[in-house]
Amino acid sequence: MNHSIENSAILFVDIINHFDFDGSKKLHEHTKEILPDLKKLKQYGKENSIPIIYINDHYGLWQADFKKIIDHCDNDWSHDIIHTLKPDQDDYFLIKPQHSAFFQTPLHSLLSELGKTNLIMAGVAGDICILFSAKDAYMHGYSMHVPKNCMASERKENNEYALYLMQSVMDANTEPI
Repeated sequence: MNHSIENSAILFVDIINHFDFDGSKKLHEHTKEILPDLKKLKQYGKENSIPIIYINDHYGLWQADFKKIIDHCDNDWSHDIIHTLKPDQDDYFLIKPQHSAFFQTPLHSLLSELGKTNLIMAGVAGDICILFSAKDAYMHGYSMHVPKNCMASERKENNEYALYLMQSVMDANTEPI
């Protein structure tokens, strides 16, 4: 498959997060470390007219309204991350019921409608939601770039292992952006 900008979409997975759960302190710390690279990725997408699609947990609200999700998640821990990377009005925003960005969401249909076959995936948690999303993307036949400097997990060794699996099993490019 051709990996050009024209057939690419950027997926931000679970960027809007309240970081209020067991293990969230480490995940928050690791997400703050990649925040400058996530910001660069978003800027790259905007400069190159690459569609940016946010796929996020619904937090029990079940409304695909990023402003409501932000209001629900915004706190002292999450504020900087959310407000650095929040969706713009021209971005796409989908909610997901479980780990994968594809499971019971219209993501595959949206990507088909947009004609996108290469996914640039970023966000949290790398060893759960991005890994599950990458597995489904692979099963749907998408090519993937999962920049290792744009993915965070609670434990760094789990993040590295998830990247290893995506590269070795799902043929994902994991080079940094």
